[in-house]
Amino acid sequence: MHNPLRSEADAFRWVVRFGIAAASVVALSVLVRPAVGAVWAAVLIGFGLGLAYRSSRGSLPRSVAVTGGDGAKHRLLVVANQTVAGRPLLEEIRNRCRGRDSEVLVITPALVGSRAAHWASDLDEGIELARQRMELSVVAIRDAGLEARGEVGDSDPNLAIEDALRVFPADEIVISTLPPGESRWLEHDVVERTRREVDLPMTHVIVDLDAERATTPLRSVG
Repeated sequence: MHNPLRSEADAFRWVVRFGIAAASVVALSVLVRPAVGAVWAAVLIGFGLGLAYRSSRGSLPRSVAVTGGDGAKHRLLVVANQTVAGRPLLEEIRNRCRGRDSEVLVITPALVGSRAAHWASDLDEGIELARQRMELSVVAIRDAGLEARGEVGDSDPNLAIEDALRVFPADEIVISTLPPGESRWLEHDVVERTRREVDLPMTHVIVDLDAERATTPLRSVG
């Protein structure tokens, strides 16, 4: 589901590469034939503006298309990254699926750092880390007796949700985040945007990983 030009984070990385290549082409053309250089500059500027417009579309207000299920199963879309294996999230999933023939799709958006770190190696590392967390979560959900599968989504959580809903007719959504003040998703209004844009019931689960670690009993050695 990861599209390298969908999210702002990934688009920045591609725009930087494009800018370097474009500057090199224009500089060479100006040195050889100034008229040709001017034409190339106009073409590349237009292309760059197109990329910028495309990357900005993710932040524009919109309504996400929702495909209804057939009613045979209750389909739950779970979106989480760092908190994907948190106990409060797993408990919420159990509660939502209790007494129902359910199917769970876990989407773990690729996690990337600051804009300056959006290079290919960082993106690959973020995708692999998201995949590892997702796989552990799916195992835990299956251990609870539920049907579950997972995928790594776009680094923009809202675009990851939109992509998932195209192929998974969810009946409701559960989004899990770190507590306020620690969660980048809350800073970027991921939860509120989902409420506005997606016409489905949505539950927000907060997982305090520090509190979980503090209450996890240590295993004895020896």
